[in-house]
Amino acid sequence: MLDAASVRVWCSLALQALGSTRAEIDAINVFPVPDGDTGTNLYLTVESAGTAVEAVWSAHGDAAPAFSDVMHAMAHGALLGARGNSGTILAQLLRGMAAVPAGPETAGGPWLREALVRAAAAAREAVAHPVEGTMLTVAAGAASAAAAVDGDATLPVARAAHAGARTALEATPGQLAALARAGVVDAGGSGLVTVLGALVDALEGDASRLRLAPVARPPARTPVVAAAVAGADPHMTEGGPAYEVIYLLDAGDAAVATLRERLDGLGDSLVISGGDGLWRVHVHVDDPGAAIEAGGEAGRPHRIQVTHFCGEPPAPEAVRDGRAVVLVVPGQGLADLCAEAGASTVVAPAGQLPASGEIAAAIGATGANEVILLPNDPALRHAAAVAVEQARTAGRQVALIPTRAAVQGLAALAVHEPERRFDEDVVAMTSAAGATRHAELLVARERSWTTAGICERGDILGLIEGDVAVIGQDVAATAQDVLDRMLAAGGELVTLVVGPTAPEGLAEGLQAHVRRSRLAVDTVVYEGGQEGACLLIGVE
Repeated sequence: MLDAASVRVWCSLALQALGSTRAEIDAINVFPVPDGDTGTNLYLTVESAGTAVEAVWSAHGDAAPAFSDVMHAMAHGALLGARGNSGTILAQLLRGMAAVPAGPETAGGPWLREALVRAAAAAREAVAHPVEGTMLTVAAGAASAAAAVDGDATLPVARAAHAGARTALEATPGQLAALARAGVVDAGGSGLVTVLGALVDALEGDASRLRLAPVARPPARTPVVAAAVAGADPHMTEGGPAYEVIYLLDAGDAAVATLRERLDGLGDSLVISGGDGLWRVHVHVDDPGAAIEAGGEAGRPHRIQVTHFCGEPPAPEAVRDGRAVVLVVPGQGLADLCAEAGASTVVAPAGQLPASGEIAAAIGATGANEVILLPNDPALRHAAAVAVEQARTAGRQVALIPTRAAVQGLAALAVHEPERRFDEDVVAMTSAAGATRHAELLVARERSWTTAGICERGDILGLIEGDVAVIGQDVAATAQDVLDRMLAAGGELVTLVVGPTAPEGLAEGLQAHVRRSRLAVDTVVYEGGQEGACLLIGVE
């Protein structure tokens, strides 16, 4: 019977088995990308699973935890530490197993049969475009063989699953052209056979003894890859995307369903495993920033990993001495204003956020070895971070000031002094941006709930620091109300950035209002050319 102790041993044996065979598995990794890391990714995934299992045991002291608790810990740990395509699929396999109800102490043959079937189905559902001849095929072979075994005993089911997985693995070269050309079996499937072999070893051994002492390395249960392993070309590529993007995501089911569709259009090798609000996202793309931004729209991505693996990395750019400032702005008027101040810009009209590649290109185009980036939009936080990392690999010193609005970027640019030391300049610009409150006026597109109450289509919304503070029917009156609220907390300078949809005389009327009500406050007006918001307001 499987119990908490045998699951603990299974983790330990699987980790040891993958540790001894990961170089071999790495060597036969040719699909979907020949990056030679499948064995390593599986090892790190199982290592994370084992750490979670040990944490459950530690929490229970001398008493053994419940079987279901240990299985859920193994699956959760794998999800948190999943690496690569294969690790993400393995995490989903374990999650599928853990989802099958079991008794508090032990699970027998019927549970393992259902768990393996559920695991294979869950893994296939997690992959956007399942391909035969891969780890999914091997999982299906294990599940089919296990389902054919009768009886309550667990060991015969585990042995059958392992044998079925081996048989399916040996057939993978005939199902996938990349494997046939290289003369190897599937690397992810090879790792899965190794993990299932460790399960057999755990059930055959004395689990109560093994969990109290170091576990000896199990007999090798890896597939026969023959001398053909030497024929695998580690540089072979199928011409796929250049980057692997992996992150954990806090999001609901509906948001993840939308994310699947969006990521499927951005790249390939898409796998999203997990559930209950926590997901592991894996995708191969040419624009990693877009993949991360999509995750940011679906929920909260974290533990983000971006790896370049297709061909040679981009050649380092020519870097000269000097300092540059790059701003993302919503209109051409603002871009012209920044250019007059010597800064570079990326123009991003409303609803058209630039990808990380576009921002990175703007940083590179400056040619400077010191660059300060002002994204001016919280929705760009992930794309900006990726662009900064790309620029740093080219040998640049790049600082990201997390400005949330264009008026904050203007305030930071106003105090920029390239003659100062780089860190001093960044501190001064960050301070100026942080001391600038921001607001904007928008027209409501539909009836909805807001933080200021219910708005109707066509209402004027005054947003302060991103939240709706005022709902009105007249642009000038709403703008005046917003300004009064902002200046109630004090201020020395008001910046008004007028868009093309603003009514004539709006800026002049607001300037006059400020002069009447706040004698010590100065006002500056710019034509921003921005779409969407008819007025941007900054108060320093």
